[in-house]
Amino acid sequence: MKRVLALVEGQTEERFVKDVLAPHLLALEVSLTPTIATTKRVKRGAVFQGGITDYQKVERDVKRLLGDSGVVAVTTFIDYYGLPSDFPGMESRLAGSPVHRAQHVEIQWKSQIGDRRFRPYLMVHEFEALLFCKPEAIGVALNMPAAGQTLTRVRESFSTPEEINDNPESAPSKRIMHTCPSYQKVVHGPLVAQRIGLTAIRQQCAHFDDWVKWLESL
Repeated sequence: MKRVLALVEGQTEERFVKDVLAPHLLALEVSLTPTIATTKRVKRGAVFQGGITDYQKVERDVKRLLGDSGVVAVTTFIDYYGLPSDFPGMESRLAGSPVHRAQHVEIQWKSQIGDRRFRPYLMVHEFEALLFCKPEAIGVALNMPAAGQTLTRVRESFSTPEEINDNPESAPSKRIMHTCPSYQKVVHGPLVAQRIGLTAIRQQCAHFDDWVKWLESL
């Protein structure tokens, strides 16, 4: 069994890894374990988790995970949307598709860490993009069929869910919450993703699929 550690952004991503990704990979003898990124430490040792506030904290977390000599790889499952500007590659991004810009940051980040076992993954643009692979599932989960129809029209205006944009007003989660005020990220997000299924998500999200293929190859 190959052990892989994943630094994830919060509880939603942790549940997705545990409920959707890990069971799939376990059949391939890859054991994927998520760890929520540390955001703040206080003197008495209490650790507050969830959310990405600056690169230095994330770098410490990654290097701590790489300190485990028993793992074959360390990866991440972090939103590209809202990524702090001090991340490697953020200031040197060129114009291009969202995926190419995220890949540039991933490449620069991997180079900055300098460990062959590290492969960062940034979700373009955020976790909720995966839910747009089957927007009607959101409406079903929230008992709001009309909302599912509205979100389906949003999905149809983009060639892929990974293109739904990087904007405080129109990022994937903002679109869902505007249409479905009762949406709760931690409660509904992993549940909807599980109902959609890994196969459907991979078919529509090429960048995500490339990451899963790499995990499978281990």
